[in-house]
Amino acid sequence: MKITFFTTLKHYQWNCLPKDLLSGIIIAAVSIPISMGYAEVSGLPAVYGLYGSIFPILLFALFSTSPQFILGVDAAPAAIVGAALASLGIPAGSPEALQYIPMIALFTGIWLLLFYLLKAGKIVDFISTPVMGGFISGIALTIILMQIPKILGSKSGSGELLELLIHIWHSCRNLNVVSLLLGTGALAIILISRKLYPKFPMVIVIMAAGIAATKIFHVNQYGVALLSAVEPGMPELVLPSFSGVDLTHAAGRGLMVAVVVMAETLLSENSFAFKNGYKINDNQEILACAAGNLAAAFVGCCPVNGSISRTTMNEQFGGRTQVVSLTAGISMVGVLLFAARLIEYLPVPVLTAIVISALMKVVEFDLAIRLYKVSRHECYIFVAACLGVLFLGTIYGVIIGILLSFVSVILKATNPPRAFLGRIPGRDDFYDLAKNHYAHPIQNTIIYRFSESLFFANIKIFQEDIENNIQKDTHTVIVDAGAITSLDITAADRLEMLAKTLTQKGIRFYITEHMDIVNEQMRQLGIGHLIEEGMVRRTITTALLDAGMEEPYPLEDLENHEDHPLFHLPAEKENSLEEFTWAFGEHAVEQIEKHVHHILEQIHYIPDVEQLAEQGPEKRLEHWKRLGVIDEDEILRRLELHIDELPTTLQDTDNRQLVLQLIEKRRHKIVERLRNENPEILAKLRESQKRLEQKLEQQNPEAARKLHQWEEQLHKKES
Repeated sequence: MKITFFTTLKHYQWNCLPKDLLSGIIIAAVSIPISMGYAEVSGLPAVYGLYGSIFPILLFALFSTSPQFILGVDAAPAAIVGAALASLGIPAGSPEALQYIPMIALFTGIWLLLFYLLKAGKIVDFISTPVMGGFISGIALTIILMQIPKILGSKSGSGELLELLIHIWHSCRNLNVVSLLLGTGALAIILISRKLYPKFPMVIVIMAAGIAATKIFHVNQYGVALLSAVEPGMPELVLPSFSGVDLTHAAGRGLMVAVVVMAETLLSENSFAFKNGYKINDNQEILACAAGNLAAAFVGCCPVNGSISRTTMNEQFGGRTQVVSLTAGISMVGVLLFAARLIEYLPVPVLTAIVISALMKVVEFDLAIRLYKVSRHECYIFVAACLGVLFLGTIYGVIIGILLSFVSVILKATNPPRAFLGRIPGRDDFYDLAKNHYAHPIQNTIIYRFSESLFFANIKIFQEDIENNIQKDTHTVIVDAGAITSLDITAADRLEMLAKTLTQKGIRFYITEHMDIVNEQMRQLGIGHLIEEGMVRRTITTALLDAGMEEPYPLEDLENHEDHPLFHLPAEKENSLEEFTWAFGEHAVEQIEKHVHHILEQIHYIPDVEQLAEQGPEKRLEHWKRLGVIDEDEILRRLELHIDELPTTLQDTDNRQLVLQLIEKRRHKIVERLRNENPEILAKLRESQKRLEQKLEQQNPEAARKLHQWEEQLHKKES
């Protein structure tokens, strides 16, 4: 395994340094209340949170491949460790706690090192975006709920949703009004400044204002909590003691923490990487977390974890590389050596507001809304993952997330895209009957496309689709298996049964278009006799030939397809009839209007309109270069509708009438060509024009009225 060091600092761009330094200082400042608070949650004196914000962060920066992710003392590991102490009856802050907690951090680092050697980072590949978004949002909401009581004047909460809500309720009953005003005021100022001046480091101003409030107004005298006093000095490096510690219990809790750290960190890192367009090495990130936790153990701290709140703040202030982590670690050294006395003047509610403001950006409400609009199924998965973390905790949230990812894959595989195919007169391929108006089934033949590998969960759908579409006169069933890459034994048995049933009914059965590896699987699964009996053919055409059918194939509802109007129509024209409606669905009008305005922007003088009338609109479009006649006619008609939007050079009456004449000339040209070549398409165009006029009068009645006036003037002039 190749290990790289300071990956994000290679080819460093020095213009990033100011933002990296600023972001690092802010991260260090914000880490003071966060780290101290979570150290106390784990059962350590608050100062150990600061100790855990130096060497662990520096070692993480050494190994990490993420340019912006920040490690630190965080909620989930602290909560697990705190619960472990409570279950053993070890008092928080006691000598036993100071001995036991670093041992859990040590085992956490060892387990993570083992995960790295086993290349366990691939676990994140099995977690979908809805699961990842729900998981991260659940963690962020949990931490916000933990922090709210500190704004109300109480200590932070712990546990899952119900416990947190109960704690908030009790905090409301013991509300400190001054604390509430300080916290909510700071939060409001941060949120407003983020909206108006997103790059301004308002959090530093807020922290300075908090110190000033304590110094000048003595807010602590009104019951406002301040951070604990910290003695100046660096942490001592010590080897965790193995004596007096239940190693089995410590190793077990360390494994639990390691799983949470790996899952939460990798999920969060990949979320930020995807959002900001870079890649990370999942496995090396596990190594970076292992190094950070081993460092935490040697300074007596609790396990450390990737921090969503700090990373979000880093993103907000433009941090680009792990120089941010290096700056944060060095800044924390400066705090411990030279500014430790200032810490005790920082009001807890003010610093809590800073943490909550960062976490509010992490909750992915936008993703939830987007999923609700486009995929209710995936939206429910997002909500389930989020609620799993809120109600059951991070560990079960990870398990639920992974299970939901697998369930999502299985659900999609059990209801894959599938279609029945036919032929379009004059065309060589096979087309989806449901999506192609001019496609017809081949007489007495079913051609069925199944776009997923066959296995126990979807073989019934495959079988029922075929059986439910068999008619009395069906004599051939052909499966287009081009997307089938594997079979399991359940699918093989059902396939054999289906083939036997169809054969008994006198129906020929074929499997075609698949890769040769499927044939090998069929032999291994005991249905190789289907190949020997001629039921497996390389192509659909070969299967049809074996069934006694040669081109031109007889099509249902079409006696002589050589007389069909599409037989002589160029394929690119046939395939693009009403292309916008097919491609954009309910947004087709919006897209056509977009292209109409694009064409209008290119028209400046009459020669531009003459060229448009001669060549058609296709030449002036960006991506849709080949249009069917109906789409082209609609674009031309909508151009006429927007005649008032022509540039000033074409705004006089004569020019407008000339523009209308030229566009109408193009429309008449389309009609004449169809009259000679494809009268059936012409009839369809006429129907479309009638519907279009009704739509235009409904969508823009004023513009339609003006257009009719111009047309009347033009007709009078011509007569």
